[in-house]
Amino acid sequence: MPVFPSESWFQAVQSVYNSDSSLHSGGGGACHTRAAFTVGKEHFLIVFEGEACAEISAVTRDALESIDFVIDMPQQLWSEMIANIQEHGKADLNHTLNSIDLSQEESIAYSPADDQYRQDLFYRYNQNFQDFFDASSRVKTTF
Repeated sequence: MPVFPSESWFQAVQSVYNSDSSLHSGGGGACHTRAAFTVGKEHFLIVFEGEACAEISAVTRDALESIDFVIDMPQQLWSEMIANIQEHGKADLNHTLNSIDLSQEESIAYSPADDQYRQDLFYRYNQNFQDFFDASSRVKTTF
């Protein structure tokens, strides 16, 4: 059973997401970006190409400089969102990336290059990322 957060957990979600086109509802399904998830001190690169999650890998903080944006939340918020998805099959209205972002004083997304256009990709592709995380409902998870 994969542990969240870990490269194996994200890769298990990637496998589910890529194998079921019904999970590709965001923005017509097309998403082209290199982003990262920061969970505490751990960083995970995610690359979307069209309707597929093409790559997931653990990366160092230095590698974040070359990506479009980072979704950065404390471990507790990530775990609450994933647990909620596990319980309900998808995030409820209080546990989506969008609702979490709106409830925080600072945005959960930022561009390491301080490029507003690249940061705006979070908002453009937000539903794609939510669909990806909702796929985690099919991955048995330990924390």
